[in-house]
Amino acid sequence: MRILILGGTTEASALAARLVGRSGFSPLLSLAGRTRDPRPLPIPTHIGGFGGVEGLTRFLHDEHIEAVVDATHPFAAIMSRNAAEACAKAGVPLVALRRPPWTQQEGDRWINVLSMEAAVGALGDAPRRVFLTIGRLELPHFAAAPQHTYLVRTIEPVGDALPVPNVIAIRDRAPFDEAAERALMERERVDVLVTKNSGGAATYPKIAAARALGLPVIVVARPAMPQDIEEVTTADAALDWLERHHARAP
Repeated sequence: MRILILGGTTEASALAARLVGRSGFSPLLSLAGRTRDPRPLPIPTHIGGFGGVEGLTRFLHDEHIEAVVDATHPFAAIMSRNAAEACAKAGVPLVALRRPPWTQQEGDRWINVLSMEAAVGALGDAPRRVFLTIGRLELPHFAAAPQHTYLVRTIEPVGDALPVPNVIAIRDRAPFDEAAERALMERERVDVLVTKNSGGAATYPKIAAARALGLPVIVVARPAMPQDIEEVTTADAALDWLERHHARAP
């Protein structure tokens, strides 16, 4: 069974690892190519985009894909919509591997917003020390509030993505540790954390650290995703889905 995994998440990597050497499956992992040095993965990998819905539909046909797992980031709404439309056109079964969002716990000081622009507004006018953990592509929004000092953590170099006077750049990638996150926030005198509600355990320690320090957290809600797609929340559940479809294949 020829499988396409739309990846870029820890769940995608976990599913890829479970499929290595598994009889009856021929998996291909797709990465968008936004990270220059992705972690090595144990299955064949396609790097780069497909060219929208039509391009992905052709790819499914040309590569004889028989099932697709959308394990993209919870904020990769365009890719998820393209996958749903392309799979419908090609008649290829699709499952979405979507990790649950984080939920507010006792002691959390969350400010829930619907967009990155709203997150900028929620910072207010007074200068603050802001910890941004939103990825490089979202940084330009915060150029609209240059009065703040920004501690920015990204995998890729920040470069000119945030043209404001005070930027402290950190290059690192998950998983993170709560004690280390707390020490970082204390050392950099962080006033507020800004994050997407990405969910998952790998980056949750920043949420726990902010709670322990009593810091407010501006949490950007997830974008709308296709709702008529079957969903699972773990790599094991995605594997079970694939095995059921494999068993039904002619």
